[in-house]
Amino acid sequence: MKRFAVIGDPVAHSLSPRIHRAFGEQTGIELDYQAIQVGSDVLGDALDRFYDEGYDGLNVTVPNKAGAYGHCPSHSEAATLAEASNTLIRCEQGWHADNTDGVGLLADLQALRAPLQGARVLVLGAGGAASGILPALLQAQPEEVVISSRNPWKPEALAQRLATLGPIRPCTHRALKGDRFDLLINATSVGHQGRFMNMRFPLLAEGAWTYDLSYGPAHQPFADWSRQQGAAQVHDGLGMLVGQAASAFALWTGQNVDSAKVLAALRSAT
Repeated sequence: MKRFAVIGDPVAHSLSPRIHRAFGEQTGIELDYQAIQVGSDVLGDALDRFYDEGYDGLNVTVPNKAGAYGHCPSHSEAATLAEASNTLIRCEQGWHADNTDGVGLLADLQALRAPLQGARVLVLGAGGAASGILPALLQAQPEEVVISSRNPWKPEALAQRLATLGPIRPCTHRALKGDRFDLLINATSVGHQGRFMNMRFPLLAEGAWTYDLSYGPAHQPFADWSRQQGAAQVHDGLGMLVGQAASAFALWTGQNVDSAKVLAALRSAT
């Protein structure tokens, strides 16, 4: 029996247990996967406890991705670029930090045939979720990626760190007025509070798409805002969730899975 968990705050809504159990059934691997609420104030102690209790791997969600990265003694290239981790792997010397968010997002965007190459992309939010997806987005050769938050320092720090990967520009929300984008990605967590940011000015080019890293009820406020903005297509992050989970499962077990089959089952159920 292998033991895994997803940790975050909030986390009760997470579909990760259901997804990984489906992966276990596909591969014949017996596993115990739980969703466990862990706030950022107790993250370090919790990670040490999970390691001591013999967990084989952890998924990390908001608000703990940057904190988990900082707590780990070793890091993958993806986690190092992001300075955030969504996947922890048990190693002899402790937790090893990896990040599969970018892989999961890019796979879903490509499957959907979203505008990427040569597109103007806006990422709202500059926390651990945003930093995890930015390297993959830049590798897709957009015309430009703009990263925006209310705090001007976080986008600037991210843009400086990732400048060698492609055209990235930091911006505050207010300074976006007058810009138009082909793809807008919501990497904030405000949807979990049942709302979206008060951004009334237009941001979308004609035919633009929007994509939310959240899914389920947390996606609804952003979806409503996107349609008010006139988005041609509006997508939640369920496909990304399944994609990043498949990559994490492969890192933990060495087994590849049919993620499309699991995603189709989730879509059908919801």
